[in-house]
Amino acid sequence: MSWVRIWVHLVFSTKNREPFLHSEELRKQFFQHIKSNAEEKQIWLDSISGYAEHAHCLVSLGKDQSVSKIAQLIKGESSFWVNKHSLIRDKFIWQDDYWAVGVSESHLDKVRLYIHGQEKHHGSMTFGEEVAEFMNRYGWTFIQNIKD
Repeated sequence: MSWVRIWVHLVFSTKNREPFLHSEELRKQFFQHIKSNAEEKQIWLDSISGYAEHAHCLVSLGKDQSVSKIAQLIKGESSFWVNKHSLIRDKFIWQDDYWAVGVSESHLDKVRLYIHGQEKHHGSMTFGEEVAEFMNRYGWTFIQNIKD
């Protein structure tokens, strides 16, 4: 039997960073659905949270899983679910892109706290500022302008 434990912090935003997830109640319902759906698809989604225009996930990849496949399954089904149940007035869609970084076992608690602190975190920082911080921390370069 193979044993694999690869942790990934995955972040993705709504199309054009539209604040579709505008209420705390909607976010709670939405993230709970994503967690349940991930479990059905045998995706180990340890933590999920976010704010009006984005989501953070802490995922442990299985031996036959890739970051791109996990992102596709989470984003595709959750968009379908929101639209099927008319949870927002407009058509919900995620941005095609995402950010993903590996997480050391020794940093899991810190990443969990960060993910679950999104409501408070975005009381003082925009998503654009958060993206800029990630880009700086991981040495990534901007491909396009960041919209706050």
